[in-house]
Amino acid sequence: MHIVAIDQGTTSTRAIVFDAKGKVVATGQREHAQIFPQAGWVEHDAAEIWTNTQAVIDEAVETAGIDASDVAAIGITNQRETAIVWDRATGEPIHNALVWQDTRTQPLIDKLAADGGVRRFADATGLPLATYFSASKIAWVLDNVDGARKRAEDGELLFGTPDTWVLWNLTGGPEGGVHATDVTNASRTLLMDLRTLDWDDTLLEAFGVPRAMLPAIRSSSETYGTTVGTALDGIPIASILGDQQAATFGQAAFDRGESKNTYGTGNFLLVNTGEDIVESKNGLITTVAYRLGDDAPRYALEGSIAVTGSLVQWLRDNLGLISESSEVEELALSVPDNGGVYIVPAFSGLSRPTAPGRAWRDSRPDALREQGAHRSCGAGGRCLSNS
Repeated sequence: MHIVAIDQGTTSTRAIVFDAKGKVVATGQREHAQIFPQAGWVEHDAAEIWTNTQAVIDEAVETAGIDASDVAAIGITNQRETAIVWDRATGEPIHNALVWQDTRTQPLIDKLAADGGVRRFADATGLPLATYFSASKIAWVLDNVDGARKRAEDGELLFGTPDTWVLWNLTGGPEGGVHATDVTNASRTLLMDLRTLDWDDTLLEAFGVPRAMLPAIRSSSETYGTTVGTALDGIPIASILGDQQAATFGQAAFDRGESKNTYGTGNFLLVNTGEDIVESKNGLITTVAYRLGDDAPRYALEGSIAVTGSLVQWLRDNLGLISESSEVEELALSVPDNGGVYIVPAFSGLSRPTAPGRAWRDSRPDALREQGAHRSCGAGGRCLSNS
């Protein structure tokens, strides 16, 4: 038997077929467009993401030479915090997805932080007030698409991060699709209480998000539903984890004190804190690491750098310095050192930890100059952090 993993990431969507020993048998991958309507705005076409999801499943299954009878289950991992709002009846998104890197909601964040500071809701959520998370993105869509707020209040619109979007479509979409998410993704919305693992009415009211549009919160490991209308019809979808939590789990950092750091669109360091909710004194965020069935949830501390691998994509697509991402390594190795030249990719802020009470993630140039970069890199490419 095989397992299929769907990885809906920030720059591409992949499907990977694993055999019973965990060996990769086949993959399918497609990039989707990065849409930048204006400075600080980052969007994705959710319909394109769903089309690509179907295509990479077909590609991976065909390459592996298997069919539905050979697959035991499907798992989903995804870019977190990215907000998608769609019509329950038609399945059509009412606006492009607002990506986790998007900073257009800073005015709302500033307004909320004016009463209680950036850690106003941190005790409940583990998160500072920041544009990074989903809540303010949902509010922006409801306030900027004609009629959206009333439709959401009437139960006509649904919200989800990309895991929910993929799950809903895989399980039938408008024809009975499952509207759910897991605790790791829910913990990144600024709307879930870390202790109750449920949507919090105080937070929903603060951001103006109707409960009727939110998915059910479930564990990271259970059967959510079965697939409909793909090359893998009738297969149970049995796991959902936000991408960085999935990487932590995949690297077997199951126990307190174990950690992982991944290098992708951004860099993300997670440290497992076991069943304890730990508040950082140095600006890290507290999040859910995973929850297996009815077991107690495991928590983590996380530090993030927003732009690393996506910088390579920017060099390729925006500057045209390379034609393939893989060319970066060859160019880097072609010179003895960097000659004192550095790129600081603060396109959406530095995303570095700050002292409590300071803005966690601020893309404004004056704030960046005032607070200073939190990382330093030597000529040999080794980076150190004082966070």
